[in-house]
Amino acid sequence: MTVVIVFLLEVLKIYSYILLAYAFISWIPNAYDSSIGRLLTSLVRPILVPFQRFKLQFLGVDWTIVLVLFLIHNLSRILSWLL
Repeated sequence: MTVVIVFLLEVLKIYSYILLAYAFISWIPNAYDSSIGRLLTSLVRPILVPFQRFKLQFLGVDWTIVLVLFLIHNLSRILSWLL
């Protein structure tokens, strides 16, 4: 059981970095059209789309990524507590 939890924690950490990279490439013009941009988009969009129905776009920023990162962080804390 411990091995599974540690594996899930590592997957969540790696996915958090992928989300951050996806957010950072939004600042670079045409970055989504590059091969890295398409890869990141294909990894991130399936998770972000269900949360985008909450309409978290305000002040010119899409806060959906922040919500997903917050949920990943809380899930990581719960998994760490189970260890």
